[in-house]
Amino acid sequence: MLNTRQKEKHYVRVQTLAGIVIAFAMSANALAMDYKAGSIEIMNPWSRATPKGAQNAVGYMTIKNNGTMPDRLIGGSTDVAETFQLHSMVMENGIAKMQELPNIELKPGQTIEFKPGGSHTMFVKLKHPLTKGDRVTGTLVFERAGNVQIEYSVEDVGAQSASQGMDHTHH
Repeated sequence: MLNTRQKEKHYVRVQTLAGIVIAFAMSANALAMDYKAGSIEIMNPWSRATPKGAQNAVGYMTIKNNGTMPDRLIGGSTDVAETFQLHSMVMENGIAKMQELPNIELKPGQTIEFKPGGSHTMFVKLKHPLTKGDRVTGTLVFERAGNVQIEYSVEDVGAQSASQGMDHTHH
């Protein structure tokens, strides 16, 4: 049997442990890398590591317009490249080709997924190679929602999606 003093110490330890578990859960949720601006929600931005000497890198994410008004992604920037571009992939005579876009419309309720083999952002004229585990600071510019600061997680060179540990987009 525990005496009163031992019970109090045990209770304090349990409370402390519970607080640590809650803090860890909250910090893990922060790693979800979800961002909101007005009715726009940006989920899980990520990029791929680049080989030494690479001039360009790509950015992927999911963007959802939760509002009742359309919005447009009209540009952006990153701290690792001179230029930021919006691209889509189009099939031309059976060959997939990148096409630069001036903007991307997001209709009310629409979700757009930027993913390998599809639409993506391009970081042009890299200042240095991207390495797995890096964090790339960026800004997305929307017509209505304005500027949104985001951070891309950098995954392996051949990654097809963000790390499972980072994918918390099931809100």
